[in-house]
Amino acid sequence: MSAPVEGSIESVAAAAPLRVAPAAFASEPVRELRRPAVREALQSALTTLEGELPLQVQACASGGGRLWSLNPCRPQQVVAVAPVAGEGDVGAAVGAAVGAGACWAAVPATERAEVLRGAAAWMRERRDRLAALALLECAKPWAEADADVCEAIDFLEYYARAAVALDEPLPLVSPPGEHNSMRYRARGVVAVIAPWNFPFAIATGMSAAGIATGNTVVLKPAEQSPACAGELAHALAAAGLPDGVFTLATGAGETGAALARDARVQTIAFTGSVPVGRQIIAAAAARERRHLTRVVCEMGGKNCVLVDGDADLDEVVPDVIASAYAYAGQKCSAASRVLVHERIHDTLVERLAGAVRLLRVGDAASFETNVPALIDEESVRRVARYAALAREEGEIAAEQDAIPDAGWYAAPSLVTGLPANSPVLEEEIFGPLLAVQAVRDIDAACDIVDALPFALTGGLFSRDPAVVERVIARSPVGNLYVNRGTTGAKVARQPFGGNRLSGSGAKAGGPDYLLQFVDGQVVSENTVRHGVVL
Repeated sequence: MSAPVEGSIESVAAAAPLRVAPAAFASEPVRELRRPAVREALQSALTTLEGELPLQVQACASGGGRLWSLNPCRPQQVVAVAPVAGEGDVGAAVGAAVGAGACWAAVPATERAEVLRGAAAWMRERRDRLAALALLECAKPWAEADADVCEAIDFLEYYARAAVALDEPLPLVSPPGEHNSMRYRARGVVAVIAPWNFPFAIATGMSAAGIATGNTVVLKPAEQSPACAGELAHALAAAGLPDGVFTLATGAGETGAALARDARVQTIAFTGSVPVGRQIIAAAAARERRHLTRVVCEMGGKNCVLVDGDADLDEVVPDVIASAYAYAGQKCSAASRVLVHERIHDTLVERLAGAVRLLRVGDAASFETNVPALIDEESVRRVARYAALAREEGEIAAEQDAIPDAGWYAAPSLVTGLPANSPVLEEEIFGPLLAVQAVRDIDAACDIVDALPFALTGGLFSRDPAVVERVIARSPVGNLYVNRGTTGAKVARQPFGGNRLSGSGAKAGGPDYLLQFVDGQVVSENTVRHGVVL
């Protein structure tokens, strides 16, 4: 093959390969919980942390309002106390972020990356304690809590590397006498509004993306998990992040609303429910600004698992049970609806029902727990309403009644025979309730999925490669999992993000996610010189 001609499209392609995941990145390995030494270390971290409760969260606030985070498994246990940031506090935080913006954007990407990697190292050294905190504050069982901390570390490491790659000017086609390039610049203040169900991973990921690209960040965590967000602030400060680049503003919905309304915010990164996401989008568009506020949103899901008639039920049953009931179904990616070929419907229901009856419901601190408490009392009431409707409209095939009396628990249940228009089949429940529905074939299942307003995750179990390709071609979801569970996306391996009402399509943990936080700039220079001014 001949060498590319300078200035040709071929020469640009050779000089500028597509941006891909950083080659040096590797996922943080999770703890092997079957090892006695690992269990002892985690239990020791939990015991030490409980002796320090309640934690005092440091965040921007001038008033006297306070909020308390409680252990959902033992609501009488106060985990942390945090200040409530009012509108004036939020304005001051955004003002500090604006003031620090120019200096931080001018810091070389390599130095910004070192700060993020320093924060990752800080978390890595304290990961058992951080997992214990996620367990206490958000009722995440040990495996889920440890994975949450690992994912936070992964986001810091991955975005640090990706930001350095993004900082390199991208060559464009440049004929003789002309030099063209494209580069990316920080947008400004990023408002991060994070959820409680991944208190470390999601808050860290959205914040790290903004910081890595030279923006400043104001984080409003969920009111249920202020202490976890406080640990992120400690990690960034310990790594040398300058004042004003990251500010923590704790509070309830009013605090987040004030942040979304602030006209100085350039980008909003949000993960949460569809109603709140729509409110944020409306708030971002309502105020008169000198810019268009970009909203990067990840919202709900009604995630279906398709099971073909030839599927291996020895794979299907454990993967569906884990996807539907782990962390009590409180994941936006959780399986909530199974569409199974009518030929094997009864057999699958029987096997799933048996597995549901074996689930252990209890305190997240127990290594034997499969299904912990829900995050709060309102969640218990919500799930109970859907369970009552399921009992009224369909048939409860299995329900785990052995649940603790104290704490915010909901009985894991399996329902069949629901009418096609049942809210249980169409609305996000965010709890341990799984519906199974018979379909005549995979195409009928695809029709059902295509009619849903959500398009976050989906699953398919089939041994037929032609069926797999057909479902891939038809599926609108952002993440489709074939012959495996629908949860547990890994940074750089399964970039995560939904379509339709599930989100804006940005793929967190992927090679193009940082582009949501920057503006592109093309520089075109005439390189023909007519003289030199001395």
